[in-house]
Amino acid sequence: MSVSSRAKVFARPLADYVLRELDPLVAARGFSEASLLMCWREIVGARIARICAPAALQWPPRPRGKTSEPAAPKRREKTPREPATLVLRVDPGFGLEAQHCAPIIIDRVNAHLGWRCVAKITLRQEALAPATASQRPAANRPPPADADAHARAVEATAGVGEEGLRAALIRLGERALAGSNPARGDA
Repeated sequence: MSVSSRAKVFARPLADYVLRELDPLVAARGFSEASLLMCWREIVGARIARICAPAALQWPPRPRGKTSEPAAPKRREKTPREPATLVLRVDPGFGLEAQHCAPIIIDRVNAHLGWRCVAKITLRQEALAPATASQRPAANRPPPADADAHARAVEATAGVGEEGLRAALIRLGERALAGSNPARGDA
């Protein structure tokens, strides 16, 4: 058998199979395809995706045909479907920000889907899954405190009597002293 007569077989990405299997499941929530849920962060951006997530697409009821017509025409004219309402789950406290971002979200979702699918947004405040430490941006994570900075912060706050204030000052001192370690010659 020669090389030219063999059929070339290419591996397909796993995402092709996953999306095809998820489509019927998300159709029950009104979504036409799973990509809106799977690619939410890429569609709306990281800032908006942190505060809200799609819950459902609510489609308006289709008008029923008139029954008084004598006979249905051979060719039905396709009437454009009315746009849906996108229901978003919003983290408590971020409803106002999500409301201000609504036109941006609508534009980006419609651009992703390729047609005017969404006309308005309804917000439902409920806690989204908390971000794990690995999902949090690196800028929000405090740098690890070294033992020398901790010891110097404890020594500096020895005269503070209130425990809550003392603990907060120790944390502040650790962060401040971690950047200027005299043992490294930074001070």
